[in-house]
Amino acid sequence: MGSIHRQLAARDIGAGDRVAIVLPNGPEMASSFLAVASGLSAAPLNPAYREAEYEFYLSDLRPKLVLVEPGSDNPVRTAAARLGIPFTEVRIAEDAPAGAFSLWDEEAGCVPPGPQHEALVLHTSGTTSRPKVVPLSQANVHASANNIAGTLRLTQDDHCLNIMPLFHIHGLMAVVLASMTAGASVCCTPGFNALRFFGWAEEEKPSWYSAVPTMHQAILQRAERNPQAVETMALRFVRSSSASLPPVVFKQLQETFRCPVIEAYGMTEAAHQMASNPLPPGEQKPGHVGKAAGPEIRILDGEGTELGVGVEGEVCIKGANVTAGYENNAAANTASFTNGWFRTGDQGFLDQDGYLKITGRIKEIINRGGEKVSPLEVDDVLLEHPAVRQAVTFAMPHKALGEEVAAAVVLVEGASELQDFAGGTLAAYKVPRRIVILDEVPKGRRARCSASGWPSCSTWARPER
Repeated sequence: MGSIHRQLAARDIGAGDRVAIVLPNGPEMASSFLAVASGLSAAPLNPAYREAEYEFYLSDLRPKLVLVEPGSDNPVRTAAARLGIPFTEVRIAEDAPAGAFSLWDEEAGCVPPGPQHEALVLHTSGTTSRPKVVPLSQANVHASANNIAGTLRLTQDDHCLNIMPLFHIHGLMAVVLASMTAGASVCCTPGFNALRFFGWAEEEKPSWYSAVPTMHQAILQRAERNPQAVETMALRFVRSSSASLPPVVFKQLQETFRCPVIEAYGMTEAAHQMASNPLPPGEQKPGHVGKAAGPEIRILDGEGTELGVGVEGEVCIKGANVTAGYENNAAANTASFTNGWFRTGDQGFLDQDGYLKITGRIKEIINRGGEKVSPLEVDDVLLEHPAVRQAVTFAMPHKALGEEVAAAVVLVEGASELQDFAGGTLAAYKVPRRIVILDEVPKGRRARCSASGWPSCSTWARPER
């Protein structure tokens, strides 16, 4: 890591400066995150983004450098060049061990960062079409990594099979950084693949893995066809986060892997973990995201008054892992903080044992299996199509994902190409799977919209992939 810091210093890139990372899941993605975040500020970006998305995020983040994989033709190159941001391919020697890389030969002296220097910066969708920038300090990520490692009782004997994308807070913090904090190890796969999961597990013999509920469901489906692999697995626990874990899936995981299932609750603004079910002898409550596991948790009403046990209100947090505020967004900061408490936008209550139950979302965010989508961001893209006069994007119930993206539009003329049009600008998970054609979009709160909420409408939907 020190060598990478010195190489960056040779190009006048140091503590507090941002370096965007656009690499596929794997050892180099994990090690580049660790190398950059430990001395500067890492800005991991989804390698599946389109050129227009990269241009938006790079314009917002203003990194001093973009890292790409060797031989990559990723459109981030074009976007960075247009914005005058330098990019470089990571150099990987033929005989290099997993994760080892360099940038260039020059090195210079560098100054280590302080606790308040930025370590990680990510975007999170908000209630406007513009995603918000969440800066996380060295102190934030250090506190969060220690919280997670402590909750899971990680030791140097633990080995995690990572299947989470490493441009999201879940994989970066709960898997990579928490493991490194405890001196544990991680197998960095190319990304989630249910068909390969049990092959990887047989080879790596992990003691745990963490995933979102939809991944767990896909793994359970494959488990039925891999009884021998399941039988030989010796997991200490299975962890779930980023979306609500249905109690039936909790039970199936517990029965299949014969180990505790630890559901946790996290978000980018908290450097991931806020609450978690404890390991035994503590109780794991299906349908609950556990007890406070790092920051303090309170349930507040709209005026900021604390509510009692079992009373539903907004989930609010305060702690060393919580961001100091969104970047260049005074309005969002005013709305999100009350007397030092961060308002998560989630609705829930604490039971008599201190376990948190999430009952819904106050903020208008679509949670597609852990992927957060801003409805107005999708609206803006649909409205760019010349055939669309009005558009409103909303959440549609989905058995596996929890929520799916749908949209209602009022047309000037035919709309058979709308999804392909949106896909030219948006990442695939943001593209509406159903488009409802209406004569007029209903007025009122978006939260009341649903895929079946309008009478006598025609629909055109792309089949599930």
